[in-house]
Amino acid sequence: MIKFENAAFEYIRRDEEGNVEGITRALDNVSVHIRRGEFVAVLGANGSGKSTFAKHINGLLTPEEGKVYVNGLDTSDENNLLKVRQMAGMVFQNPDNQIIAQTIEEDVAFGPENMGVPSAEMQQRVDEALERVGLLAEKYNSPNRLSGGQKQRVAIAGVLAMKPECIIFDESTAMLDPAGRREVIASAHELNKKNGITIILITHYMSEAVDADRILVMNHGKIVMDGTPREIFSKPEELKEYKLEVPGITEFAYRLRKAGAPMPACILSEDEFMEAIYNAGKAGRLNR
Repeated sequence: MIKFENAAFEYIRRDEEGNVEGITRALDNVSVHIRRGEFVAVLGANGSGKSTFAKHINGLLTPEEGKVYVNGLDTSDENNLLKVRQMAGMVFQNPDNQIIAQTIEEDVAFGPENMGVPSAEMQQRVDEALERVGLLAEKYNSPNRLSGGQKQRVAIAGVLAMKPECIIFDESTAMLDPAGRREVIASAHELNKKNGITIILITHYMSEAVDADRILVMNHGKIVMDGTPREIFSKPEELKEYKLEVPGITEFAYRLRKAGAPMPACILSEDEFMEAIYNAGKAGRLNR
C-alpha cells in the first residue's frame, strides 16, 4: 500500500538574514514497502526522522529526491494529494490542537463536510465513526469535557469519517497519561484487526510496539532495523546504539539470561516471563 523509493528530505536552518546555518537530512534515501493491513510501529530517538517519515505518507511533506507512493499514487503530484489524504489520515500529538468545533459530532463531521460528502451520508459516517471509537453516546457533548485519551479518540473518529485505508498515529500518545495511552493504542489495534485498516504508529514508547506486526527503527534519517517485535527486541545492545531501550520486562529477562538464568532469547510480556519461570522450575532448572 505504501512504498518509499530512495526518498530523501532535508531541513534547512537559516539565520535572521536568511543565510544557511545548517542542513539536516531527515530522510536519507529511505526505501521500504508497507503492505495493506499491516500494523507497523516506527521507533527512533528524537531527531531520527520518524515524524518526517510519517508526514510523507499523506503528503504533508514530499520527497526532494526519490518517490513516495500510496496505493500507486505519487505523493509529489499535486493532482493526487486529495486522494492520498483521503486514503491516509493522520492523528497528531496534541489532542487539544485538533479540536475545532463546539460539539463532538460537529468536530467529526468537519473532514467529510470539506470533502463534499452529502448531508445524509455524512451523518451516517459520523455516527459509524463515533460508534467504532465508543463515543456515540457523547456526540452532542462538548469535546472540552473529555479526557486526553477520549479527545484522541474523537480525532481518530474524525479520520475514520473520511473512510481512510490507512491511519498514521504521529506520537499520538506522547501527551497522554498511561490510561489515555492504553485507550488510543487499543483503538488502533481494534481498527486494524476488525476493519483491516493499515496502521502506522510513530512512538517512543517501546511497550506500544510489542503487539505490532512489524517494527521499523530509524536513526539519522535511515531505516536501520526492520523486523518483527521479537526480532527487534532480541537485540537490546544494538537498540542501545540508537538510544533506544527494550520494554522493561524484556530487559529484565535479558539480564537474567546473561546472568545464567534459563530464559528464552526474547521475552515480550509478563505472561511470557511467568511461563518461562514456571517451565524452568518444573524442569528443575532453577535453584535457590
